[in-house]
Amino acid sequence: MKLTAGFKPKGYRVGNVDVTIIAQSPKMAPHIPQMRVNIAEDLSCHMDDVNVKATTTEQLGFTGRKEGIACEAVTLLVKSAA
Repeated sequence: MKLTAGFKPKGYRVGNVDVTIIAQSPKMAPHIPQMRVNIAEDLSCHMDDVNVKATTTEQLGFTGRKEGIACEAVTLLVKSAA
């Protein structure tokens, strides 16, 4: 089932998506373009509406100790014109 099944039938579309990946390693930069493509396809939106960036915690916490990766994502849904 597509992710859009929850909001598209109710008249909404994706306005934009902002994703922050928090990881000490591996380096995310080489993977970000494909992540943007995948997210845009999954949400049926344009790749220009998807932003993915990566940061570290400067070796603090579980992500800094390379014990895991965290991610935060915010999506703006816009009511489609009738």
